[in-house]
Amino acid sequence: MEKGELDPRLRLIQQADMQGKVVLVRVDHNVVKNGKIKAPYRIDASVGTLYAIAAKGGKPILMTHIGRPRDKKTGRIVCREDQSVDPLVKYLEQKLPIKIHTQEFPIDPEKGILHIDSSVTQYISELKEGKLGMIYLPNSRWFQGEQSKGPERETLANELASLADIYVNDAFSSWRPHASTYDIATRLPSFAGTLLQKEIQNLYRVLNPERPFVAIVAGAKYDTKIGPLKSLYNKVDHLILGGLMCNAFLSAKYGTQIAGVSEEDRCLAMELVDLDKKENKVLEMSYLVESDTIEGRIEGQYRSIGIAELRETKELKYILDIDYKSLEEQRVKDIIGSAKTIFVNAVMGLMPMFFEGSEALYRLITSNGSAWKLFAGGDTLQELRNLCPRIYLAGLDALDTYYFTGGGSVLTAIEQGSPYHLRPVEVLLD
Repeated sequence: MEKGELDPRLRLIQQADMQGKVVLVRVDHNVVKNGKIKAPYRIDASVGTLYAIAAKGGKPILMTHIGRPRDKKTGRIVCREDQSVDPLVKYLEQKLPIKIHTQEFPIDPEKGILHIDSSVTQYISELKEGKLGMIYLPNSRWFQGEQSKGPERETLANELASLADIYVNDAFSSWRPHASTYDIATRLPSFAGTLLQKEIQNLYRVLNPERPFVAIVAGAKYDTKIGPLKSLYNKVDHLILGGLMCNAFLSAKYGTQIAGVSEEDRCLAMELVDLDKKENKVLEMSYLVESDTIEGRIEGQYRSIGIAELRETKELKYILDIDYKSLEEQRVKDIIGSAKTIFVNAVMGLMPMFFEGSEALYRLITSNGSAWKLFAGGDTLQELRNLCPRIYLAGLDALDTYYFTGGGSVLTAIEQGSPYHLRPVEVLLD
């Protein structure tokens, strides 16, 4: 397939007959923290699909996950009010001129919601009659069967299927195959929403990039990103690392102990170090910010250090940012300024205390007026929005910029070489 073209086997919402039919829509509105919406981008990005369903005469029932209410060790599900869908409903009612019903079900204090009972039937009738504009189901992870591997998962998938005539997946960022993202699609006529389609189309700008291709990746864990990082390395012309990923790489390369870098991370990073000896794609920053503590930005306890010091010093404190002076060097400005594709999944410093590296990086990237600029990850978008609000807002409408709604799904698709190997997407193929 050519870049940007969808697989013809993908069933699209445009092909669905929705007139008068109930449509279960899996969105990713996982933007609520402590009962408040931290950033509305994912909600706004899904509105196009909701309008498309309304234009085709569909009657939408929405579903999303919020947070991690399930304890991985015990399996206990705690349904806390600060992880409810109520803030999402209030936001959507302000944005759309419709009445939205928030459905509730009995909650078991240990197992969450066990069943979708008949209490929802009345509201589905009102939805069909036009008395309601939309129904929003509870947090999908409050349901016992959502992340389960037992019979309760089958039960939830069947009960969800009984609510609707059609299923639409618009949650590309929810890439793990759970009951509401995968199993349900085997039980109803299922289609890709318009946002999911956009995500796939723009992902090909990373999988088949215009060159030169520069990727910037950072993270607090090295082991979870080693697979995507290796796949990206094979595609890029230049790779910039940040956060613990950068620290692990530098520690392995120069044999320097850096606070916060485990021996396991150092061993994992050694593979990239050996690979880069041949390819020389990793673009190191000349200046870093070292701090004696991670408890805060304390005057006299942090300093700028040169990369040369790593060769001479066997032990360093915490490296918590890149120094913005690194991004003023001509070699760095030339590489980023001449790129035709720039992929960013990175916050470079420990926020909010050490922000200068991220801010300088985002400004340098967006000064390139001829490159595709692709940002991925909730933290990346949140900090771009906080640090460079004008640039962020301009990017929403810019023809050369795209904001992916999720970072993990993009990195997983990069590792697998295709978005169609993600099981919630694969199940939508004929």
